[in-house]
Amino acid sequence: MASGTSSVSVAVFSTKEYDERYLSEANREHGHDLRFFEAGLNSRTAPLAEGCEVVCAFVNDDIGPDTVNQLADHGVQLIALRSAGFNHVDLQTAALRGIVVVRVPNYSPHAVAEHCIGLILSLNRKIYRAYNRVRESNFSLVGLLGFDLHGKTVGVIGTGTIGARFAEIISGFGTTVIAVDPYPNPRVLELGVTYHSIDEVLARSDIVSLHCPLTPETHHLINADRLSGMKDGVMVINTSRGALIDTAAVIDALKTGKVGYLGLDVYEEEAGLFFEDLSDEVLQDDVFSRLLTFPNVLVTGHQAFFTAEALSDIAETTMMSISEFAAGEEMTYALDLSS
Repeated sequence: MASGTSSVSVAVFSTKEYDERYLSEANREHGHDLRFFEAGLNSRTAPLAEGCEVVCAFVNDDIGPDTVNQLADHGVQLIALRSAGFNHVDLQTAALRGIVVVRVPNYSPHAVAEHCIGLILSLNRKIYRAYNRVRESNFSLVGLLGFDLHGKTVGVIGTGTIGARFAEIISGFGTTVIAVDPYPNPRVLELGVTYHSIDEVLARSDIVSLHCPLTPETHHLINADRLSGMKDGVMVINTSRGALIDTAAVIDALKTGKVGYLGLDVYEEEAGLFFEDLSDEVLQDDVFSRLLTFPNVLVTGHQAFFTAEALSDIAETTMMSISEFAAGEEMTYALDLSS
């Protein structure tokens, strides 16, 4: 770890215009040497970090063992993630090579929770279909029938900061909210939310919204077996991590009508798709292309976090962590690599 230095060199990967703007603004108080690269971080691009003590990476960067070893060989001592999730980082290799990994565990929870509500309302009231119709002077209401959210049961899978905020908002529609989490959140309990087993929540819910991290235990949490126990016509919303859902299984459930509505802001094979303009290219992912053929599927490209407030929070927390590292201080948001 750096010691006694006031600034360090930082290689920022997967840089978009907004990343450079918000990180540069947050860096005014810190004075680090930020080097921005459009390329994503992987074992081939890792040498771009030559001469930098820190790399700043995003959620779809490939920070597997080969990448981590490359970074260590080039003198990198800190990986600063611009995300809450860290399932894309090989933490074991980072620990072995003495690299510290920090993340942004808390940024505007309102951003993602509010996006969930947008997906629910858009799917239910067919707003995206109505928008296109009206632009073509088609004012027919056929096929646009929705349902009242009032009186429906909503299952929240994971009641951390974002899940709790979502539960607060959706409760305001007059819904019954039930939840799954190994650690019940007192703030959620105060809303009158009750906790149950995942199978019970899935069986009772008209709408299921996923807010849990991706771990080996939650990989394909929503699979064929779980889908078979859900209500016919259930609405499933995922703004957390793509691999929480077995995409092939949910496609089968869409075809049979078991899933009546699907809202996704994440996709298990989104790397190489999301955050890029591929409008002039033929999509090579046949599974994703099949998803887009369903009229009751709404996909956004990992934009739930994308508000000015969230970007500011992410940039400020990231720069704070880098300054802690540069000063040799205890890292507030360092991941525990000992286990």
